[in-house]
Amino acid sequence: RFCGSGITSVNLAAANIMSGMNDLCVAGGVEMMSYTGSVQKPGGVATMDMGNLHLREMHPQPHQGICADMIATLEGVGRKEVDELGCESQRRADIAIKEGRFDKSLIPVYHDDGELALAKDEFPRPGTTMETLAELKTVFNNFMDMPIDESGETFQQLVARAYPDLEINHVHHAGNSSGVVDGAAGLVLASEAYLEKSGLKPRARIVAMATTAGSPTLMLNEPGPAARRVCEKAGMSLDDIDLFEVNEAFAVVAYKFMRDLEIDPEKCNVNGGAIALGHPIAATGSMLIGTALDEIERRGDSTALITMCTGGGMAPAVIIERV
Repeated sequence: RFCGSGITSVNLAAANIMSGMNDLCVAGGVEMMSYTGSVQKPGGVATMDMGNLHLREMHPQPHQGICADMIATLEGVGRKEVDELGCESQRRADIAIKEGRFDKSLIPVYHDDGELALAKDEFPRPGTTMETLAELKTVFNNFMDMPIDESGETFQQLVARAYPDLEINHVHHAGNSSGVVDGAAGLVLASEAYLEKSGLKPRARIVAMATTAGSPTLMLNEPGPAARRVCEKAGMSLDDIDLFEVNEAFAVVAYKFMRDLEIDPEKCNVNGGAIALGHPIAATGSMLIGTALDEIERRGDSTALITMCTGGGMAPAVIIERV
């Protein structure tokens, strides 16, 4: 499930418990982006097609950053809009960190000798402004003529297979895209019978789960459909949801999610997102669920919906309710 694995692991754990196969599960993920960047596929930038020419012929899948710029172009989203979202993510994360909103769920890491190694997120840039973002150069236009693999095909040629007349307006850069970071997260899920036996106090319950799939070429557009699907499964409307967390893989993803679903920005990613905090791929979904739970508790709210775009054009989603 690539980026969505942190949510999917929680959904699978919940399904196991609901089926009676398990009573207690720990679900989450861990990612070392600093390591995976050093083992890049030889001969070019790895794509979702993983060298399968037959699959690539049927469903060309560019680099995710190019997909973000393609979506921004097709949807008429400009540099100003994505920079504003990136700037707001940093502002909200700065407030959340200063007010200790993440503190109850952050676990300090120590060296073997007991010395503190890390106690807080290192990635946020609280001094970010629209002016500093305007100085950053877009990134993914530099990928277009890059060979994908040993075949020599470029990303430009791959895009042209599905969108032969599209002139991409590149708008994403390091300041409005998710950060490349290391991270880990885990959540404990249990059955009611286990809670009664152990005396553990539940904080929330999972209301509904869903996964949707759409265009593998655009790849990043499914959080909206996934949110609608999980609400249908729960017998709820989007108006019933108090808070939303949608991963800021790229600014256009969160922007399009809020615009398409007519969601008040004051209810979405209220403590910032991956643009400010980073996106450790396998861990992010579980981090977002934990962040949403902490925040609905802090506010005295009831429900939260968490979703994210996922490699290959998928999106998992989950609704949680505070108990």
